[in-house]
Amino acid sequence: MLVNLINKKFLVIGAGRVAKQKCDVLSKMGEEFKVITKEKMNNFPYEVEMKEFSIEDTKGFDVVIDATGNEEVTKKLIENKNFLLNVVDKPEFCDFYFGSIAKKGDLSILVSSNGTAPRLTQVIRDRCERILGDFEVDREMNYEEIKRNSAKAFLIGCGPGAVDLLTIRAYNTLKTLEVALYDHLVNPEILELLPKNCEKIYVGKVKGKHSRSQEEINEIILKYLNEGKIVGRLKSGHPFVFGRGAEEVEAIVNAGFEVEVVEGLSSAMSGPANAGIPLTIRGSKDSFIVVSAHLRGNRINLNWIDLLLRENIRVIVLMGLSRIKHIQKKALEIGIDENREVYIISNVSLENQITIKTTIKDMLKDSKKATRPAIIVF
Repeated sequence: MLVNLINKKFLVIGAGRVAKQKCDVLSKMGEEFKVITKEKMNNFPYEVEMKEFSIEDTKGFDVVIDATGNEEVTKKLIENKNFLLNVVDKPEFCDFYFGSIAKKGDLSILVSSNGTAPRLTQVIRDRCERILGDFEVDREMNYEEIKRNSAKAFLIGCGPGAVDLLTIRAYNTLKTLEVALYDHLVNPEILELLPKNCEKIYVGKVKGKHSRSQEEINEIILKYLNEGKIVGRLKSGHPFVFGRGAEEVEAIVNAGFEVEVVEGLSSAMSGPANAGIPLTIRGSKDSFIVVSAHLRGNRINLNWIDLLLRENIRVIVLMGLSRIKHIQKKALEIGIDENREVYIISNVSLENQITIKTTIKDMLKDSKKATRPAIIVF
């Protein structure tokens, strides 16, 4: 029930931090209100009447907000009530609750948790505002257009594996999804963070076996966006680091939908850190580069090998374990020192992470001890 409070008189009792929040709301609504208080906080921005509260002060007011936290004041209000009462942080004494309001023209969407979860109501309110977007609200609004406008896609970087390496933004975004398309390297514990009613669709790619082509994945994303869903594409690492994220963003944008990229920590950063290898060292290692040994169409990429001739650079190779024989051969062919240190790091950030220290000469032999996924650090 939405109660029309236009032209009603509001009384706020108290002039502390919480009272200011309520006054801010009333001021934003454009409502007339009076504040009475025995004491006020410094820099309270509204005009107040300094006095001890008496029940007589409520005469003539339609709505009273008790922001004192004083049980005696609350008791007087409850016993002598002929107005709508809100007692801050005491929902059991409230006739109404402040909600989070999304407003568009004559349309008001009020989200309330009965005073128990104000932050959650704000999140839902913000989503409602996003759904409303630039619509002119009227009786003739097209349902399909509304549905499309409520859809949104997220490309979510789920990091190298460990749940506690998710960004806070990724964690919060996962909680909002209605559909999640996930890769085979996404930690199952991360999938448990999704809402219970979220539809989970496996679209992982394993060497030698692709469950879905990139075109099929794009089609699935667009199918659910056309149904007005909030769709998450869950990718290990960072969506824009050898993750085909650019192709998916292009497909979503070209179809006219909104997309947001949520960054994730790449194994190229996390792997060396977990193995105790600083990516840069002032005065000796002044740069690093991240490359992939795997190209589209199952082709091998060795164009980066000559970088190993430089002594002041770290080279981190993703998707290189199955190509290590070719990497070793090419490195020796161009004269790289066979004793140059190489690290092979498997299962980055997980409990079963393994770090193998080897050399270019022995890297092929020692790589047999490693498991996928793995990165190689020169």
